[in-house]
Amino acid sequence: MPQTLYDKIFESHLVHKQDDGTCLIYIDRHLVHEVTSPQAFEGLRMNNRKVFSPESTLAVADHNVPTTDRSKPIENKDSKLQYETLEKNCKDFGLNFFGLNDIRQGIVHVIGPEQGFTQPGMTIVCGDSHTATHGAFGAIAAGIGTSEVEHVLATQTLLQSKLKNMKIEVNGKLSTGVTAKDIILTVIGILGTAGGGGYALEFSGEVIKSLTMEERMTVCNMAIEAGSRVGIIEPDEKTFEFLKGKPMAPKGEQWDKAMEHWATLKSDSDAKYDKTITLKGEEIIPSVTWGTSPEDVLPINASIPSLDEIHDKDKKQAVIRSLEYMGLNPKDKLEDISIDKVFIGSCTNGRIEDLRAAASILKGNKVSKNVTGYVVPGSGLVKKQAEEEGLDKIFIDAGLEWREAGCSMCLGMNPDQLKPKERCASTSNRNFEGRQGMDGRTHLMSPAMAAAAAIEGKLTDVRKLL
Repeated sequence: MPQTLYDKIFESHLVHKQDDGTCLIYIDRHLVHEVTSPQAFEGLRMNNRKVFSPESTLAVADHNVPTTDRSKPIENKDSKLQYETLEKNCKDFGLNFFGLNDIRQGIVHVIGPEQGFTQPGMTIVCGDSHTATHGAFGAIAAGIGTSEVEHVLATQTLLQSKLKNMKIEVNGKLSTGVTAKDIILTVIGILGTAGGGGYALEFSGEVIKSLTMEERMTVCNMAIEAGSRVGIIEPDEKTFEFLKGKPMAPKGEQWDKAMEHWATLKSDSDAKYDKTITLKGEEIIPSVTWGTSPEDVLPINASIPSLDEIHDKDKKQAVIRSLEYMGLNPKDKLEDISIDKVFIGSCTNGRIEDLRAAASILKGNKVSKNVTGYVVPGSGLVKKQAEEEGLDKIFIDAGLEWREAGCSMCLGMNPDQLKPKERCASTSNRNFEGRQGMDGRTHLMSPAMAAAAAIEGKLTDVRKLL
């Protein structure tokens, strides 16, 4: 029968299928960080187990590490303990670990592709919900829980139920100023945060094919915000060119064999999807979130909905709570909302192309006198490249702080946090209550839009600055 790419990869990794449909699948790659792994390693010790396939695991600390001077010891006791615990666990179990003073250190979903550890046709897991990022390479990539981390470490397999298939086709061409972040925010606005539940989201169409690998990673990264654990894109020449020569990518004869296999990783032309959504690239507008859920998103030229437009009682109550938390009112124009902080970084938008996009807007400009913020590269290698291109100087001259690699202000697990009621233009992936710090207010947007907001001191249509 005709199959989707998701179906092909899933079935090629199937170890056993139970009568109730529960499947045991083989896992090719496992990414580990400091937050969800301590209990997993402790479970291995308690049961006297080894890591089944150490070469299939790559570890890095990213979530709560400081992004300031790395020559100084970690000050926060909890962060220090988590970092040292991961370092010890990796040493004890013989795992590849990128420490804080390793230039390869960075956000787990940046370093995997950067090193060529992420490859087409693979199953990839990590104890982090944004593992869907790696689906940009034509892989099944999903976040898992702590007990599942232990299971993968011990067996290199995982119990999974097969997902249904949803095709999200984006055709036409994007307008100037519209980015990959705007594509996925628009999709989330259509589906809601539960609409992708139970589906693998396959992104396709002319617009998706035109995206760079870094832009594709942004799209797949936020599939989880639409309720799906998996976002996937067919690999193509851009994928292969991105991986060629990467440290952990195949070499020589193995590269040739890999290319032969990767070329087969496509959905059949007559494959059946359980649901299809089609968008026109020309109709997508630079977008921002206004509430406390990624589905609370609108084009920048819109206004917050009127409560009269919301007929569902529960939804109306959720909006009322959200607006109260965000300090906003129904019908407020998005472009009238002032900001205090800007954050450019995260596993969604902390790669070199993201930094270039922000720098292109900030060059020759200063951030508004009431705005402060951080620019945080996704890895030490991204930081090095940005500095070689002079991007760091642009950010510093504009009035922003240039930091070390890490998750930083994407989540409030490290020193980079919002103060209560501070409003942030953020390139991260979640705008939940307290996500960036207690009572912090987050608006999600693209790097270019965040840069524009920093200059104007309020949410701004970046197209006005182009």
